Amino acid sequence: MGQLVNMQYVINSLVFSGIGIVVLIVAFVIVDLLTPQYKLWKEIVEHKNVALAILVGAFAIGTSMIIAAAIHG
Repeated sequence: MGQLVNMQYVINSLVFSGIGIVVLIVAFVIVDLLTPQYKLWKEIVEHKNVALAILVGAFAIGTSMIIAAAIHG
């Protein structure tokens, strides 16, 4: 009886997931740098800007979908 799970697939998934998370963080930092009037994290955490939090959440979901589609092929 063969293996139930091919370890190469598990390793590939972990590597690509790590790369995707890094790309998402870099994209967030780039967007934060492109908006010099607002520090996104400060606006969300300290000033409780819900609209900005929703916008950043939508950005994160959209970027994650793009990364997932690029990895999946």
